[in-house]
Amino acid sequence: MKRITAAAAATAVAAQCLLQGCVSVYGSTEKLRDLEFQVVSEEDAPEELRSAIDEAQEKPYQIIYAEQDTLWIAEGYGKKDTSGYSVGIRELYETEDAVHVRASLLGPGKGEEILETATYPCVIVRTEYVDKEVLFD
Repeated sequence: MKRITAAAAATAVAAQCLLQGCVSVYGSTEKLRDLEFQVVSEEDAPEELRSAIDEAQEKPYQIIYAEQDTLWIAEGYGKKDTSGYSVGIRELYETEDAVHVRASLLGPGKGEEILETATYPCVIVRTEYVDKEVLFD
C-alpha cells in the first residue's frame, strides 16, 4: 500500500496547477448592494458569540453567528501589547453568492496616550440575515 505524504501531495497539486493553470472562480463579485449594519459592544452581543470571542481573542479571528433574522459578524486582531488599537468596518456588502466584510485594524492616533497593557481589538456588527457565505476580504 502506497502512502502519499503531505509534501508529495502538495507538490503534485502545484505541478498540476502550473501545467494546467489554476483559476479560482467564485460566482460574481459585482456588488448588489451595501448592507446596513450597526457596530455593537461586546456586552450587547448574544452570549454564544461573546463566549466564542473570549475563547478566540488571543489570535486573529473571524466569527459568524446567526439567529432568526440577524447576522452577527465579529473580527478580532488578536492580542496587542498596548492600548490605542481599534477595528473599523470599511465595507459590508452583498454579491450574488456572498456577503463581503472589509475591516481594518487602526493603530493609536497621534498624540494619544498609550498604555502598556494587553488589549484585544475587535469589532462586532449586527446586520440583517442573508443566507449566503460570509467572506472576509
